[in-house]
Amino acid sequence: MEKTNQKTLEEIIRVDHAGERGAIKIYEGQLLALKTIKKDDSLKDKIEEMKEHEKEHLEYFEKEIQKRKIKPTYLLPLWDIMGVTLGFGTALLGKKAAMLCTASVEEVIEDHYKNQLKKLGNDEMVLKAKIEKFKNDEVGHKNIAYESGATNVGLYSIMDKVIKTGSRIAITISEKI
Repeated sequence: MEKTNQKTLEEIIRVDHAGERGAIKIYEGQLLALKTIKKDDSLKDKIEEMKEHEKEHLEYFEKEIQKRKIKPTYLLPLWDIMGVTLGFGTALLGKKAAMLCTASVEEVIEDHYKNQLKKLGNDEMVLKAKIEKFKNDEVGHKNIAYESGATNVGLYSIMDKVIKTGSRIAITISEKI
């Protein structure tokens, strides 16, 4: 593919901006629960480290939105509330649920980034390289989550499906509006 379609490019940057911000909000919700109700310093440290990666990703997409004059999704305030709520709720359920939240979201994002890389043309090599790096970071987060006790066995399989479906819906909506 030679050149990236402008509409596709706008959708990619808009949704990635929303997604990285959403990831930070999920982690903020988890950290709020872990600092107040469900004290777990080990889990808190892991989540804070992953949140730092997401901040780097968000900063990149915020600059792209400004530089390219792309409107962010109108639903950022809703995604913020839902992200914090999801994070807080999963952390309250315990370490397995909190880590499953990360694993489920990151699995969706990994596929999402792979699809975006196929859509980007040779005119967007810098953006492609960033998305590739961010995809690798997200795979790292997924692996940390599974190593830290995430499971999608039993009742957790329902949570896994709900989180993945919600993530896919948010992606589809955020691309468009």
